[in-house]
Amino acid sequence: MDQSKPRTRGTWTLWAVIAVCAAPLVLSYITYYLIKPESRNNYGALIDPRQYPIPPLQGRSLDGKPLELDAYKGKWVMLQVDSADCQQACKKKLYDMRQLRLTQGREMERVERVWLITDGAPLETMLMREYDGTHMLRADPARIASWLPVEQGTSAKDHIYMIDPLGNLMMRFPKDADPNRIKRDLGRLLKASKIG
Repeated sequence: MDQSKPRTRGTWTLWAVIAVCAAPLVLSYITYYLIKPESRNNYGALIDPRQYPIPPLQGRSLDGKPLELDAYKGKWVMLQVDSADCQQACKKKLYDMRQLRLTQGREMERVERVWLITDGAPLETMLMREYDGTHMLRADPARIASWLPVEQGTSAKDHIYMIDPLGNLMMRFPKDADPNRIKRDLGRLLKASKIG
């Protein structure tokens, strides 16, 4: 009786088992070192939320009633800061925040938009109508400046900030931020968080 056939079949079986076990390791190596998966890093700069809770900003609504940022606790807040004389960069941030909220679909109700106005000048009626739904608060500019961290060479007016539902500042987007990259970060925050 020829014993070489069972031995050959056993050898092939052994090699097949080794190939099946090694395949995930080889594929992961190829994927990581050759294909380079897209980075999962955040676009916005993470801020330690324990260091930046919402302070009293002596905020007032446009009709002059006292209103502080902590009125929006329980929601994710996209925040921008600018004077009432909202120039092109200011308008772009207002537009981007509106569109970013809309792109979240069913999750958009979890997000509020706030514009902290740093002076007492009147606002354009058309601007208020165009960005209806954005909460506009007048606040003390010195208190805002002492609270919001900025990148070197910029001011708070250059950034969009994120406040978490617990009322802590937790992310700052760069000057002239790319809305598509902000959208990715915002989507991840809403997906990962069960609060707000």
